Amino acid sequence: MPTTNRRTAAALAALALAGALAAGCAPGASTSSTISLPPAATGPTSPSDCWRPGTSGDDWNHWGSWGPGMMGEGCSWGPGMMGGHYWLRGDGAPVKTLDQARQRAAAFAGRLGLRVGEVMQFSKNFYAELDTIGGKPATEILVDPANGDTGIEYGPAMMWNTDYGMHHGGQTPTRISPAQAQDRARQWLRDRDSGLTVGEVEAYPGYYTLHTLRSGKINGMLSVNASTGTVWDHTWHGRYIATSQK
Repeated sequence: MPTTNRRTAAALAALALAGALAAGCAPGASTSSTISLPPAATGPTSPSDCWRPGTSGDDWNHWGSWGPGMMGEGCSWGPGMMGGHYWLRGDGAPVKTLDQARQRAAAFAGRLGLRVGEVMQFSKNFYAELDTIGGKPATEILVDPANGDTGIEYGPAMMWNTDYGMHHGGQTPTRISPAQAQDRARQWLRDRDSGLTVGEVEAYPGYYTLHTLRSGKINGMLSVNASTGTVWDHTWHGRYIATSQK
């Protein structure tokens, strides 16, 4: 199948699943007011892959599909979607340091009236937390180290965030407390014999994000849906390198 047609077909599939993912629903999960949560969060590790069914979560790390336009081009999330507030084209210059990534994140945050919190460097991308002026966690973004392209992080920030995500304005009840989210994340990791533990919980609109730790040191991160308890592993970052807390 030609690349354009393959991406278009994948995009349509992603849109078909968007409603369920926005609500944090794993296959078979209930959305009723009497939802029965499973013993451990068991959401798919690579839900609604933007390229083709069956590929791993790591395949979300194709920056070429993460740019201007709508979902008709790969998994684009940028100008043309929600007024273009969720994508900022880079200047083509490589982003090599945490300070440079923070500058790109700040330029993006200003468009939403937010400010930059923690910035992390991974082998595949830079990650940044955006906070409200009052200091409350708002959303998560990625900076492409190749050219400075910056946008809302794919995964939970795109699909679950009820204030700044693709389905912003959605009303999903919070059934999972921060402590429960931490417990579910621990159980999810134990069920996979990962050898990892979890750090503190950051509460974003509609979901929580936690660092995963190995021997007390940051390894990666995952998120827990605040309504269903579904866990979504951030498989797209690569190896953790460093953090800036400015």
